[in-house]
This record gives sequence, structure tokens and C-alpha cells, in this order.
Amino acid sequence: MTNKAKQDEELYQEMCRVVGKVVLEMRDLGQEPKHVVIAGLLRTSLANKNIKRSELTTQAMERVVKALAPTQ
Repeated sequence: MTNKAKQDEELYQEMCRVVGKVVLEMRDLGQEPKHVVIAGLLRTSLANKNIKRSELTTQAMERVVKALAPTQ
């Protein structure tokens, strides 16, 4: 596996982890996990610069937002 392919796979796995975590948290709060709502929650979280996260997680969150709500 090339280095680029490995990085892409790591990013994809992190994107899945991020979305899964949001969906489960929304379920626990009794909210329906619609794609626009998930994108909004991630966008809000990204705007909070006080939260420390890895570059991979930040990149994954940004990619998920673009994938779920590309025109917003």
C-alpha cells in the first residue's frame, strides 16, 4: 500500500469514527441524525478553537461537512 493510499484510508476511517460518534450522541439526545444537522454540529465544533484535536480529526470533520452539506 502506498503512503498516499495509507493516508487516505486513515482519513476515511477517522471520518467514519467522527460521523458515528455524532450519530450516536444525537440518538442519545433523542434527535434524528439528519445529514444537514450532522454537518451543522461538526461545523460548530470546528469553529470552537478551544477544543484540541488532531490534524487528522480536523481534516476528517471538514471533509464530512463538505460531503454532507456541500453547498452550505
